[in-house]
Amino acid sequence: MDDSPAPPAAAPEGGPLRAVPIEITIVVGRARPSVGELLTLDQNAVLPLDRGVDDPVELYVGDRLIARGELQEHAGGEPGQLAVRLTEVARTGGLG
Repeated sequence: MDDSPAPPAAAPEGGPLRAVPIEITIVVGRARPSVGELLTLDQNAVLPLDRGVDDPVELYVGDRLIARGELQEHAGGEPGQLAVRLTEVARTGGLG
């Protein structure tokens, strides 16, 4: 009878860390209001951003820029649900 331990179950391709979920932040634009302007904001106020509708969005993990892309409506999702089509992906060291 063989008393040796059974071999460990095969890890997912690339190791067990591949299954760990991460949060990606999508940055559409930035605004720089003064404190006074910020304090006057109310419901239905409009806060202009530093980018246009057709400008690329940036994808971050933590503070590292990992990709850029275009916003689009998610095909097959709920009506109005957004998605990002990646147009540039960092391979190592992030994007400049």
